[in-house]
Amino acid sequence: MNDLANSAMTPNSPPVRIDFNTPELQRKRRLRALKDRLTRWYVLVGGLAVLAAITLIFFYLAYVVLPLFQGAELTRKPALQPAWLQQDAGKPLALALEEQNLVGMRVSDNGQALFFDSRTGAELKRVELPVPAGASVSSIGSDQPGSALMVLGLSDGRALVFHHSYKITYPDNKKTITPDIDYPYGQEPILLDEQGRALEHVTLNRNGDTLLLAGSTGAQLQVLSLSSSENMMTGEVTHEQTRIVLPQMTETVKNLFIDPRQQWLYVINGRATADVFSLRDKSLNGRYTLLDDGNAAITASGQLVGGISLILGDSKGGLSQWFMARDPDGESRLKLIRSFQLGKAPIVQIDAEERRKGFIALDSDGKLGVFHSTAHRTLLVEPVAEGAGLLALSPRANRIMIEQGGKLLPLSLRNPHPEVSFSALWGKVWYENYDAPKYVWQSTASNTDFEPKLSLSPLTFGTLKAAFYAMILAAPLAIAAAIYTAYFMAPGMRRKVKPVIELMEAMPTVILGFFAGLFLAPYLEGHLPGVFSLLLILPIGILVTGFAWSRLPESIRLRVPDGWEAAILIPVILAIGWLALHLSPAVESAFFGGDMRLWIREELKLNYDQRNALVVGIAMGFAVIPNIYSIAEDAVFSVPRSLTLGSLALGATPWQTLTRVVILTASPGIFSALMIGMGRAVGETMIVLMATGNTPVMELNLFDGMRTLAANVAVEMPESEVGGSHYRVLFLAALVLLLFTFVMNTLAELIRQRLRKKYSSL
Repeated sequence: MNDLANSAMTPNSPPVRIDFNTPELQRKRRLRALKDRLTRWYVLVGGLAVLAAITLIFFYLAYVVLPLFQGAELTRKPALQPAWLQQDAGKPLALALEEQNLVGMRVSDNGQALFFDSRTGAELKRVELPVPAGASVSSIGSDQPGSALMVLGLSDGRALVFHHSYKITYPDNKKTITPDIDYPYGQEPILLDEQGRALEHVTLNRNGDTLLLAGSTGAQLQVLSLSSSENMMTGEVTHEQTRIVLPQMTETVKNLFIDPRQQWLYVINGRATADVFSLRDKSLNGRYTLLDDGNAAITASGQLVGGISLILGDSKGGLSQWFMARDPDGESRLKLIRSFQLGKAPIVQIDAEERRKGFIALDSDGKLGVFHSTAHRTLLVEPVAEGAGLLALSPRANRIMIEQGGKLLPLSLRNPHPEVSFSALWGKVWYENYDAPKYVWQSTASNTDFEPKLSLSPLTFGTLKAAFYAMILAAPLAIAAAIYTAYFMAPGMRRKVKPVIELMEAMPTVILGFFAGLFLAPYLEGHLPGVFSLLLILPIGILVTGFAWSRLPESIRLRVPDGWEAAILIPVILAIGWLALHLSPAVESAFFGGDMRLWIREELKLNYDQRNALVVGIAMGFAVIPNIYSIAEDAVFSVPRSLTLGSLALGATPWQTLTRVVILTASPGIFSALMIGMGRAVGETMIVLMATGNTPVMELNLFDGMRTLAANVAVEMPESEVGGSHYRVLFLAALVLLLFTFVMNTLAELIRQRLRKKYSSL
């Protein structure tokens, strides 16, 4: 074998040729090429699938959100000409529709309540109201929208209170609605004007067991309070009357309204003035001018659902919302909140929705307008009749009936999301019972006349606030740790430290949120001085330790291998932390009077919530640190070693090399790490859900809570009505979050590419 090998290596022997085209090698090459193509296609298809999924998510969110900003739609139906309307039906005073839009009610000045089929106009039932002989109906009034309680003002100074109801039965499995009239305060009219003068205007309000009746004759006001009580033994109900004497006026009354708390009586009088009386103090609160234009006059008025707001229409087609709000001096005053414009003709009637803060208005030209007060939206303006008429809006606000010219004009209204507008979502809104415009998120309440407060501003602010405080903690620690680990730390120690920090990323955020809410928040509340002392003492202690270490003899310092010096700081940090927290009660007693929370509230004038931005910053910072650290450490460690050695060889110190070569070269990766960490903080849900208190307030205060967009979607989506305004606004919040992260990541990528191009020549 040796001789054969030696002879093959002799100079005169022919060269040995290796065949690279054997069938086995060909199969391997084909297999490798197939794997390359499959991998390339797999990556391409996967990337396109991710882009397609994100695009579909965006378009689905937009598809759900877009209906929020659509206006109202009005559909006309054939006019009805019922026989009873052609007869002597009397002058119409009120028109109403019941819940199912199947039965209508018409009250006329001849003392009749007539119920009719709203689809055909056929008469269903006629009720003769118990108007005393010799008296006639002079006016009509009603309780706030949503109440079926009405009152007739009579020519003899008395008032008849009645209630219309609709009983639903199913005989032979057929839905049947039976209308009826009842008299909760008896069929005998209540004497309101002791002098027996005709009541030109009348109104009422029932709050619990107390009924307030108010009427006017010319400029004279009459107010009566009826308190009901039931005998527990016999069940007999008695009514006790109390007359409320108010200062008299000089202007002729146009309309009267009582607020639902029975605190204020609003009297619209003169051309364009309103007197507001305090029913509790029996005094005049003030006289208010309602229009700046001296040539205009108030021609129509009404209350919004809940009875807090007044809607006033004028002779020039304008509409305005007013309610009582406190001045800076603490006194309640009637204030103009917002205005609308229907057209140029005088407003003849205003009818409010029974479940939302919307209303409709009709002018003398027959033009109908649909509005929403809170959103400050004009949803529809359309001519519907040939002139003025009597208007009725159904309880569900989806059907309108107009009596005009001896005909009934039925209209179908589609208006699903009137309470949403750009100003309602992002601007300050003056809500009822508030003293000034504010940013508020409060989507639900227990009462039916609730005014939805759907401002996304406090949620967006809370999202940025949580991310800001988390990044303040996480960014310096993560970037500094990444630089030290990649540049200064010994390879053996780096192999231990980096996996441990990256393993922190596997911690479920729900565990972090649970820990922060149940342990960290109360612990920080009880050790505030120690926590802030730790933030001040710890950097000083590390610097002092480093300085002392540099002054030790070399014989001691050289015992620690190069790059392992960081291990010395572990006991120092633990000792400083224990000392700061141990001395917390003593520091609190010495500098903060024994209660730092009270000191913050009294001296700094700041609110303190147990679950606040400090807790979120610590917990979320802990969750974000591994993301930022891992990417930044890889970027710093990936800087070519030749750059570092070349800089050192040219005489630069390690610190100069780090700041002027390594960090600049790694800056695109470090910036990407910060942006990814910021995106993680913005989209975090469980930690902010469990550790913030979920209070949607707009305060930079470190000790206040917050509510973020992501947490709000998680909390309220299960209880929202599918397809409702609340449901779609939550989708809008998700869309805002998606757009925010998309824009932020796009800008981050552009900046990263620019940094890479700028420092690629280093």
